[in-house]
Amino acid sequence: MHRTLFSIGRFELHTYGLMLATAFFVGIYLAMRRAKRAGVDPNHIIDLSVVIVIASLVGARITYVLFHMDEFRGHWLDVVNPFQSDGTIGIAGLVFLGGGILAAGASVWFLKKRKLPVHKIADILIPSLALGIAITRVGCFFNGCCFGIASSAPWAMVFPPDSAAGYIFPSRHIHPTQIYSSLGGFIIFLSLLYSERYKTFDGFTTILFLILYSSFRFFIEFFRWYKESMKLFFIGDWGVTVSQFFSLLLFIGGLMLLVVVRRYQSDSRLKLKKSR
Repeated sequence: MHRTLFSIGRFELHTYGLMLATAFFVGIYLAMRRAKRAGVDPNHIIDLSVVIVIASLVGARITYVLFHMDEFRGHWLDVVNPFQSDGTIGIAGLVFLGGGILAAGASVWFLKKRKLPVHKIADILIPSLALGIAITRVGCFFNGCCFGIASSAPWAMVFPPDSAAGYIFPSRHIHPTQIYSSLGGFIIFLSLLYSERYKTFDGFTTILFLILYSSFRFFIEFFRWYKESMKLFFIGDWGVTVSQFFSLLLFIGGLMLLVVVRRYQSDSRLKLKKSR
C-alpha cells in the first residue's frame, strides 16, 4: 500500500488524489471522443466537465461532513481549508454518491440552460463515470480507505497499521472492498459500451448505469465497514447505510424510467400505425 507517492515539505502527493485526477482526465477525454462520434461539439463536454468536477467535489465533501460532524468540531475551517489544523495539506473525506447526486443535478441545470439534449449527452458521459469509479477505487485501495469488514476469505487482506483500515482492524484480514468496487466499475463500463449496440433511445445507457451501479453498490455495502453514524436505521441486526438507501432510490428510479420510456415508445408506435 502506498498512500503517499512523494512529499515536499508538508506537501504530499497522495495516490488517491492522483487516481481521482486521472479518473477525471481520462473520463473527460473519453467523453469528448464519444461526443464527436455522436455529432455533439466536444467543447460542450469540456464546459460541462468543469461543472461536474466542482459539483461532485462539493457534494461529496458536504455528504461526508454531514455524517462525520465529530471530526470537525472545534476546527470547522478544515471542512473547506486545504491547510488542515493538524498541519497537513489537502482535504480528505469524500462520499461518492453525494458527489454524484449533486453533479447530476448541476449537469441537468447546465444542459437545459445551454438548450442541449440532456438524455443524449448523459449517455455520452455515463461510461466515463463508470470508468472513473473503477480508477478512483484503485486509489482507495492504496489509501487504505473504503475498506471492508473482517473476513476469513482466501483473498482477504491485512492493511498496514498507519492506514484507516489497519487502525480499525489491526493485523486482521478484511474484505478488500476497494478492489470489488474497482472491478465492478470496469465490468459496468464494458457492459455499457457493449449494450449500446442494442440502444433504441437516448437515455438508455444512463438508465442501465443507474440499475447496474445501484444494484452492485447495494450488495457491496454488506461487506464494507462503516461508523454507526453512517447507518440511517436498523432492520433487525442489519444497519442500512446511507449508500444503500441512496442505491435503492437510484435502482427504483432507474426501473421507473425504463418502464415509462418503454411505455412511451409503445404508445408512439401504436399512434404511428393508426396514422398509416
